[in-house]
Amino acid sequence: MSISTPNAISTPSTSPTITTDALIIGFGKGGKTLAAKLSAAGRKVVVAEASADMYGGTCINIGCLPSKSLILSAEQARRDGANSTPETREAAFEAAIKEKRRVTSMLRDKNYHKLADQDNITVITGRAHFTGPHSVEIATAEGPVAVTASKIFINTGATPRIPDIPGIHTTPGVYTSTGLMDLDDMPQRLVIIGSGFIGLEFASMFADFGTAVTVLQHNAEFLPREDADVAAAIRAQLEAQGVKFLFNADTKAIAPAADGGVRLSVAVKGMTRGASQACDSTPAGTGNAHTDITGATDTTTTTSPTSNPTDHATMSHVQTKPSDDGEPRFAEPAEARFCLTTDAVLVATGRTPNVEGLHLEAAGVELTERGAVKVDDLLRTTAADIWALGDVNGGPQHTYISLDDYRVVWSQLNGSDRPYTVKDRKHVPSSTFLATPYSRVGLNEREAKAAGLDYVVKRLPVAAVPKAQVMRRPDGLMKAIVERNTGRILGAMLFSVESHEVINIVKLAMDLDAPASTLRDMVFTHPTIAEALNDLFA
Repeated sequence: MSISTPNAISTPSTSPTITTDALIIGFGKGGKTLAAKLSAAGRKVVVAEASADMYGGTCINIGCLPSKSLILSAEQARRDGANSTPETREAAFEAAIKEKRRVTSMLRDKNYHKLADQDNITVITGRAHFTGPHSVEIATAEGPVAVTASKIFINTGATPRIPDIPGIHTTPGVYTSTGLMDLDDMPQRLVIIGSGFIGLEFASMFADFGTAVTVLQHNAEFLPREDADVAAAIRAQLEAQGVKFLFNADTKAIAPAADGGVRLSVAVKGMTRGASQACDSTPAGTGNAHTDITGATDTTTTTSPTSNPTDHATMSHVQTKPSDDGEPRFAEPAEARFCLTTDAVLVATGRTPNVEGLHLEAAGVELTERGAVKVDDLLRTTAADIWALGDVNGGPQHTYISLDDYRVVWSQLNGSDRPYTVKDRKHVPSSTFLATPYSRVGLNEREAKAAGLDYVVKRLPVAAVPKAQVMRRPDGLMKAIVERNTGRILGAMLFSVESHEVINIVKLAMDLDAPASTLRDMVFTHPTIAEALNDLFA
């Protein structure tokens, strides 16, 4: 609904029309930064946000910041031993959720007033859709508001991609990351569908809280885009935290279990042995037969199911896929069926640009084959005076990219002789906040080899870094790729404590075209993790 403040709209029943210089659809990082800049330049701005719960955008409300708040609380629970008993686990989780809600509420309020309190900005709470090239209708709780704007900026972000699995939309206990971060009670067992970095962050977090976590991955390789040694180190740490992995696993159906949990029917390719009773033939929640699938002959599937239903997801009722004559098939491709019973399911299968309901065709705005708003290097859409910023345009899904998108757009609006473009953007870093953070920038070894580059690999165990020992965080490795003849830094992968800070030093060196010897010889303070770059690039 609309918020009654001096600069918000309280919509009368007569459907008012507003004419403004700029309309920004979505309150994300790029859009809100652009709104403030336009306002400071004396231009009238309308910001349309579909939900009052999303003032400030995804990162503040349901993304980076609330998840990091919970991750830090989970790490504290692990360090304090608060994850050791059901009572202490519940108390730690309850406190973590309370703190997360406090932080997000505070940031949401600050972000709202940062815009709404400006004379030139009007915030309207409602879902917007195009009615023409420069016209939009916003459906508010009090009725529609028509907005005509000279320039329009689409900043609607992305939404979780939900696979087409029977029961996934209707079964209680199935969540996206948004819902899972707002539970009142901690699940004792959690199954995560998807082993990308979002899924792994949640696996690490809930394992630290004391939840028994099982991750399902549909193919055989863990983190297939990462170097094998890095992926192996990440997987080893997650398994040390208690996370179980089931590879080559496709979820075929999801349904309520009789005990109030969730039952998944999972097909595992490559399995060549199993019981004869199919998952779907057994009523939900009946029986306590738990099949140890480590006895199957597949070598790429690993997990450690137990007979304790409060431990990891309960697995039962295995069936190999029969051959044409009805006999169990023992030659590839075999397929075993499992029932997994759990308390909660996280669907972490990626995010897709949020364009539903925008009626972009009314404005002449086209989409890419992947469903993102089609933009050029200046983030201009296929319609004149309409731009798209942030996740909705199909670029890297990071808050800092949305902020950089603002720079691309603003450089066109402020009279710059040469606007800043997407092609000018250099070396986008990323960090995944596991128990040991993993950060990288540039090419890894796999990519450098595929590109035919002549390179040298630099490696350093984190255990060799004095500060890591002092912090009692010696796990992990550092790895860098350096062009052999030029000394140019091609990329770095840091699986290390404080890697999310140190990776920015490497990015800066790469942006400045500094050779590896610059970091090798740089004077750093001591003891720090950053000084490990001296040894890494030696």
